[in-house]
Amino acid sequence: MIPLFMFITALLFLFVGIPVAFSFGMVAFVFALLSPDLGLEIFNILPFRIFGIMSNTTLMSVPLFILMGSILEKSKLAEELLISMSSLFKSLRGGLAISVVLVGALLAASTGIVSASVVMMSIIALPLMLKSGYSHSLSSGTIIASGTLGQIIPPSIILIILGDVMNVSVGELFLAAINPSIILVSLYIIYIIVFAYLSPSSAPAIVNDKKINYFKLIKSILPLLALMLIVLGSIFAGIATPTESAAFGVLGSIILSFYNKSISYKSIKKSLEETISLSGMIFMILIGATAFSLVFNESGGNDMVLAIFENDISNAWNFIFIAMLVIFILGFFIDFIEISFIIVPILVPIVNAFGIDPIWFAVLIALNLQASFLTPPFGLALFFFKGSAKDSVSIMSVYKGVIPFILLQLLTILIVMLFPDVVFAYL
Repeated sequence: MIPLFMFITALLFLFVGIPVAFSFGMVAFVFALLSPDLGLEIFNILPFRIFGIMSNTTLMSVPLFILMGSILEKSKLAEELLISMSSLFKSLRGGLAISVVLVGALLAASTGIVSASVVMMSIIALPLMLKSGYSHSLSSGTIIASGTLGQIIPPSIILIILGDVMNVSVGELFLAAINPSIILVSLYIIYIIVFAYLSPSSAPAIVNDKKINYFKLIKSILPLLALMLIVLGSIFAGIATPTESAAFGVLGSIILSFYNKSISYKSIKKSLEETISLSGMIFMILIGATAFSLVFNESGGNDMVLAIFENDISNAWNFIFIAMLVIFILGFFIDFIEISFIIVPILVPIVNAFGIDPIWFAVLIALNLQASFLTPPFGLALFFFKGSAKDSVSIMSVYKGVIPFILLQLLTILIVMLFPDVVFAYL
């Protein structure tokens, strides 16, 4: 029963507001101290595990991708891209919302940082959408959902973490996520077109006499597209590891910032500070989660969970459904990093026991965790958006706007579950 009490206690600590890393670390320390079979001696091997984490070449790519995204965020390329893209679809109902989705997808493939994408898109796109007569709910839902595409479109931080936790190739995970990403973006666009058709006043076409500046459009798309193809292409082709590609991506983002004349000592310093802060948080959570999993496993946690699923849920599909449901519900309350480092390692032995393909399962988890950014009341993307939008939209409009996109994400999960071949198309 110790593992069960550990898990419940950790969740209670999170709900009362204790930082994640300290919640899991403290629970591990207290239960190891109180357990007669363990004691504090169990932490003698913890430094070796921490050293293994800090020297993990896959995880080294995380700070680099964060830095790359942070520099691109400050380069003003996204602003130019959105303005240029909106002119391309201006005569179409819902065209501005479609532009936001496409720009969100391009930003996701270039930066992969949800907070930066949501804030950036809300500052740039929201005033433009509201001024053009778009409904508050559609504007909010489109911006938030598009900003979270970085969770599934490579180079996604979630995919890198899941690749390490589930011991699968990050490059293969990136390839596996391509088709699900395309399906999700396509569903978003189809929904917007249907919504605009059913409610023309909520997503009007933009009527003006300005001609489309194709040169400006190509100039704004090409740099990001080139960087994306070089960074991801080198991983897919096996030329470079994710860490090496991420390092090149940082260099490329600096070059693009010079090209856009938006780089300065101050912006580079701020990007570095953001990277240190975010990376420090991720690795602190990972260390706390490592201590928790050490005590959890030594007290029989993995064996207990495996026995429950093998004895009571003998069907692999039942396990998949329950695992997805648990992750989705936990996503209402806790962050994707905690779920990746705490819940997923518990599920990995069961995945292996049932003979489930870990790459396919990891993509399902990534899609599920993306939905956690949108789910009220604690979806992080909702807070990022509302903080940037301020009083422009009400919180109820935000909640109303994201619900259709959450349903579309669940539909994408169902499609990937029923048609696993979409994951393996490029492998």
